[in-house]
Amino acid sequence: MTPNDFAIVLPEVLLAIYGMAVLLFAVYTGKDKMAAMVTWATAGAFVIIAAMIALGSGGTNVAFDGMFIDDAFSRFGKVGALLAAAAVLVMSLDFMQKSEMLKFEYPILVLFSTIGMMVMVSAGDLMALYLGLELMSLALYVIASFRRDSVKSTESGLKYFVLGSLASGLLLYGASLTYGFTGTTSFAGIISVVQDDVPLGALFGLVFIMTGLAFKVSAVPFHMWTPDVYEGAPTPTSAFFATAPKLAAMGLFARVLHDAFGGIVGDWQQVLAVIAVASMLLGSVAGIGQTNIKRLMAYSSIAHMGFALMGLAAGNAEGVQAALIYMAIYVTMNIGTFAFILTMERDGKPVTDLSSLNRYWRTSPSKALAVLVLMFSLAGVPPMLGFFGKLAVLEAAWGAGLSYLVLFGVIASVIGAFYYLRIVFYMYFGAESDPLDKVSSPMATLMLMASAVIMLVGIINLFGVGEMAATAAEALVK
Repeated sequence: MTPNDFAIVLPEVLLAIYGMAVLLFAVYTGKDKMAAMVTWATAGAFVIIAAMIALGSGGTNVAFDGMFIDDAFSRFGKVGALLAAAAVLVMSLDFMQKSEMLKFEYPILVLFSTIGMMVMVSAGDLMALYLGLELMSLALYVIASFRRDSVKSTESGLKYFVLGSLASGLLLYGASLTYGFTGTTSFAGIISVVQDDVPLGALFGLVFIMTGLAFKVSAVPFHMWTPDVYEGAPTPTSAFFATAPKLAAMGLFARVLHDAFGGIVGDWQQVLAVIAVASMLLGSVAGIGQTNIKRLMAYSSIAHMGFALMGLAAGNAEGVQAALIYMAIYVTMNIGTFAFILTMERDGKPVTDLSSLNRYWRTSPSKALAVLVLMFSLAGVPPMLGFFGKLAVLEAAWGAGLSYLVLFGVIASVIGAFYYLRIVFYMYFGAESDPLDKVSSPMATLMLMASAVIMLVGIINLFGVGEMAATAAEALVK
């Protein structure tokens, strides 16, 4: 390890040192009495490291003989994941304290999971890829079942662990096949071998790797864990699952396809297109019959991952740029939506059934309006920002000649709009029922309002995200 290598991985190292120091500090002090302070400190550390990465040196830097890549693409993914994780931590604090779930381990698990995401998007080697993926996943397995006295939470953690282990095994098998037929685990080495005359074994390896990654982004047909885990896991955990890990996993998907298998776009493009179509249609249709808002958001997530994969299926820099813009908007919308779900209570107890939203606008008109904006944005209704995200991936797919993919995307978007607009219907025109409690949660309310405002104001210039995504895409797709 050279000093230059250390400088390149400094953000990850600093967060790891902070995590171990906080772990020791919490154990030797008041443990759970320090949980709130640790949560705020961890969120602050995320923001500081995100600023450090965003304001740091540009260009492309490589560490550990190409295993770790620091470029505009990885920086985009890291900043997005760090800010999303920070937002989820602070908006979940009141809910965790009220539910007596705020343990000092929670922010530390989120921290180590986020470090795994940072390694994932910077991976330049199959071994670094697997290291980051498992570091993220192991922490997620624990926080999925964080409510130890809940059967549903335990069930969700077990389901995620079993299916996640299977997906990791498939990915590892694919990495082994790729290594066996190319003679290297380096992405740069793989792409030099995998060109026009690609070994059949390497193609099988690619399929297994794509299977493992599709599980992490909950794409069809590897989506089966998503509704149960979203519903059973504590709501703050569901909020985390729906944001930062999805952004990081999509970044890793793009990194592997373009850095390692960019020479055979035609071989993976059609597979990715089929996965995208299946995800969009299943997520849109299956969400219609849901009565639990967390399960509904799970199917919403499946559909939205299909739209993001549509951008990647284009196989060019424009497609990657569209996918990054889409993921940035998607994460912002989900932060606001789950901030609202965190405040849904009746008689002091959390509720998640859609019927509880009946005539919600009478008790909280400002929150109802913010949720309306977010639902319209999730549905892709202009002029909300979500519309421009969908427009970007549709244009990228159309430009790549994938007209059938665009057609299915439009159909899925129209179908999916039904269940988003149904939430709005419940809030403004639903049957009379007992109103939800007026919950005092300043940070959750702030995140809800901020997310809604971004969906409206962001149409001016996407807050510069479009330019940053373009720079990131150019760094990835040479």
